[in-house]
Amino acid sequence: MKRWSDIIFKYFGLACTFIGLFLLSVFIYKIISIGIERIDWNFLTNYPSRRPERAGILSAIMGSVWIIVLTAIISVPIGISAGLYLEEYGKGKTWYNKLIELNITNLAGVPSIIYGLLGLEIFNRSLSLGGSLLSGASTLALLILPIIIVSTREAVRAVPNSIREASFALGASKWQTVWRAVIPSSLSGILTGVILAISRAVGEAAPLIVVGALAYVPFVPNGPMSDFTVLPIQIFNWTSRPQHGFLVNASAAIIVLLAITLFLNLIVIIMRIRREKLTKK
Repeated sequence: MKRWSDIIFKYFGLACTFIGLFLLSVFIYKIISIGIERIDWNFLTNYPSRRPERAGILSAIMGSVWIIVLTAIISVPIGISAGLYLEEYGKGKTWYNKLIELNITNLAGVPSIIYGLLGLEIFNRSLSLGGSLLSGASTLALLILPIIIVSTREAVRAVPNSIREASFALGASKWQTVWRAVIPSSLSGILTGVILAISRAVGEAAPLIVVGALAYVPFVPNGPMSDFTVLPIQIFNWTSRPQHGFLVNASAAIIVLLAITLFLNLIVIIMRIRREKLTKK
């Protein structure tokens, strides 16, 4: 017979889930109803303007694309390599392995604004990168590194030991086993964690504001050292304006940002389905 506590927690969890879905649906419906009519070719290809009917998000979209690419280039190789090392080579209870794992666990819970202050001191001032794309991408790379490392470790940990043992039995070295057996078997989980981490970086505004990203950029970035803005900052800028037209623009920009995030998550789902089909074969 089920305990009353189990029944209470079960239905309490269901109630919380339905309430969360309802509130999310209301929010999305409100945003779409306000901003969907504003989305057109001019809105996507115009630069920001003081007049809401002429304002667009071209510079913000291009800045977001630059940030996504640079952040991935910096964080993905380091994060995956660190996760593989900790799970495959660093299992010994040495003091520095414990220190690394403790720091990764703590960094995963640090507020994003702290990363902004860290990036401001290291990349903006010490390395003299200023408020450039490279400075912002490096800051976001630090932000999502713990997520990539943890997801990589979990994906590698899920690989059965029988695969490793079979590889060793065939005469493969430790590196050959990791490169040709462990990584292919865990690739789906690794990529899932990477894309989810990048999806978080796409929606971040606070660290970039601290680093020095601009709220008004009437040009497209042409290199890693260019000044920039991103969609979350552009949305924040518009929501702070008193004119109703800018609120409509902010709603339209939110729809675009949601579309980008959903597209990244769709890539994760497609890769997972394809990987599962290949595994079954």
